[in-house]
Parts: sequence; C-alpha cells; structure tokens
Amino acid sequence: MASTRLKYLSLGVLVFQTTSLVLTMRYSRTLQADGPRYLASSAVVVAEVMKIFTCVLLVFKEHSYSWRALNSILRQEIAHKPIETLKLAIPSGIYTLQNNLLYVALSNLDAATYQVTYQLKILTTALFSVSMLGRRLGVYQWLSLLILMAGVAFVQWPSESVAGPEKEVSAGSQFVGVAAVLVACCSSGFAGVYFEKILKESKQSVWVRNIQLGMFGLVFGLFGMMAYDGERVMESGMFQGYNTVTWAVVVLQALGGLVIAAVIKYADNILKGFATSLSIILSTLISYFWLQDFEPTGVFFVGAMLVITATFLYGYEGKPSPNPSRA
Repeated sequence: MASTRLKYLSLGVLVFQTTSLVLTMRYSRTLQADGPRYLASSAVVVAEVMKIFTCVLLVFKEHSYSWRALNSILRQEIAHKPIETLKLAIPSGIYTLQNNLLYVALSNLDAATYQVTYQLKILTTALFSVSMLGRRLGVYQWLSLLILMAGVAFVQWPSESVAGPEKEVSAGSQFVGVAAVLVACCSSGFAGVYFEKILKESKQSVWVRNIQLGMFGLVFGLFGMMAYDGERVMESGMFQGYNTVTWAVVVLQALGGLVIAAVIKYADNILKGFATSLSIILSTLISYFWLQDFEPTGVFFVGAMLVITATFLYGYEGKPSPNPSRA
C-alpha cells in the first residue's frame, strides 16, 4: 500500500513539476516587467548550485546525517577518482547547453507546442540506446517512434491564421524555437544514454553522480554566462531582473532530475507515459486559457493525440524511459 502511494505521489509530483516548469518558464520569458529581463544563463547557473546542494543533503541523509561519513564519501568518490569524475564532463556540458536551449525555445514557442515537440527526446534516446548500449527495441517501440514523428510533424504544420508582416516575424521566431527544441532533444538523448551507461558501469550512488554532474555544470554554466552575458553581469549583476517567478523557474528546474529519479524508482513506463500525456494536456489548456499565447487548431490536436499515443505505446513493453536520473 505504501509503495502504491509513493508511486502515484511521485507521478503527481512529476506532472506538477513538468507542467509548472514549462508554464512558468514561458511566462517568465514573455512577462512585461519594469527593468531588464533576467538572464537565462544566470538561471542555469543558480539551478546547478541548487542541484548540488540538494544532492549533498541527500547523500548526508543516506549516511545517517554524519558529517564524517559525508566528507569521506565526497573525498573517496570525487577527489580520489579524478578519471571517473572527468567522465561526467561530457554529459554535463551537454546538459548545460540543453538547459540554455530550453529558455531559447520557450522564448519563441508557446508552452503547448514546446511540450509536444520536446517529446522527440523519446526518439533520440531510443536511437542512442540502440547505437550506444546495444539495446533492442520491440515492434511497439518502433511503431511508437513512427507515430511520434508523425505527431510532431502535425504539430509543426504551418497555420494560416496569421497574415502579412506578422506572419514573417512569427515564422522566424517559431523557426528559432523549433530549432532550439530539436537540438535540445538530440543533446538530451545522447547525454541521457551516456549518463545511463556510466551509472551501469559503476557502483556509485546516483546522488554522488549528480553532484559530479552539477560541479561540471556549474563550471560550464559560469563560462557560458560570462561569454554571452559577461558585460550585463558586470554592469548589473547576475541576479538582475530576478523576481518571484524567476526563482520559481530556477527551483523547478533544479528539482527536475530528482523527480525523474523518484519516478523511475517507484513507478513504471506506462504510468510515466500517463503523467507525460497529462502534462501535455494541462500545458495546452493553461497556455490557451491563462497565458492566451496559443490558438489551437484541428491539426495541432491530431498531432498532440498522436504524440500522447506514442508515449503510451513506447512504454508498453517496459523499455527504460528517457534520461534516467537527470532531467
């Protein structure tokens, strides 16, 4: 009974985290506020700091709140194993790129279109799993991937509702947003499978691995922030434009990987597909009724239903879900 409660609790938290992150990130990037808008590169850095801090607390809890045990684990698993730690530099750099791309995507796409298109990470993860891990996909998995591609193609079908000069601007913004999502899907698939391979080859705690990822992510994030927004940071600080919504985005992004880890531990792929589908539906409804930045069309709904069907079908034979332990 307790495990059933944990299963549905973890799924409920996943639906909440996924939906609220997309909507608050979109809202934060389109909100008209006084003063400068917050720097996406800065938000990525702060989220990494939060992830590291949270994972350190979880390791501390795992070892009965012993400072000596925590210090010993961190020294043995990180400081004394530099080669093992360096292996995490590749997925960490890719995750950092991916996190920055998601801000670009949600600055140019409505939440509903982003949510549906981002499910292409199932396709990229599956293909990298086959090529890197030698995993074999069943008939249902291959069929689901074909349905997924068809669904995303329908979602991206050009709308006739916008005319004239506005259409050019909209098309340009949509192209940037879709390109950002597609690159994020590829990076998500590769980094997720690479990270899974590393986890399977070692006996380290997943939280220790996430600390290692976070350390490199923090370094890459700081370099990225100074390279792209260095002048603005020097002029107004890295927390310029931060408000309550910004902090909500950062916290939700930081907790994403921990939520996925809980779902993988307590739930299965069928229920995770249900949670993903529910998140897509909620994002679509809220994007239409609250953010009012999305005009649904019949073609979009056909595409969304195909994507939702694909998420269920992919988990039908119990294959591992995309990006274990890290969002």
